[in-house]
Amino acid sequence: MPTIKFVQADGTTHQVNVPVGASLMQAAMENMVSGIEAECGGSGSCATCHCYLDKAWSDKIESPDDNEAQLLEMVIEPNEFSRLSCQVKVQEEHHGLIVRLPVSQY
Repeated sequence: MPTIKFVQADGTTHQVNVPVGASLMQAAMENMVSGIEAECGGSGSCATCHCYLDKAWSDKIESPDDNEAQLLEMVIEPNEFSRLSCQVKVQEEHHGLIVRLPVSQY
């Protein structure tokens, strides 16, 4: 089971084991990681699960689809590593992924 490291805006870290196929949002919610609101429950329609993937992982995770890209235009302080955590499904090769949470959701 891959281990994912969530880094909250204040620097607090949470390392969680995530089942393959679960979303980053599910992993955060199930492990009580603050900073992901997930108002739409993971349907990819609200952008309240915005996160930043660590730069080292940018080529190892599938790019956002058109719907996610449009929602990312609405988030506060987006950058080139912004993703909606509900849209990133964990795979075995994601072991060690670092996910940073924005100040705007803290």
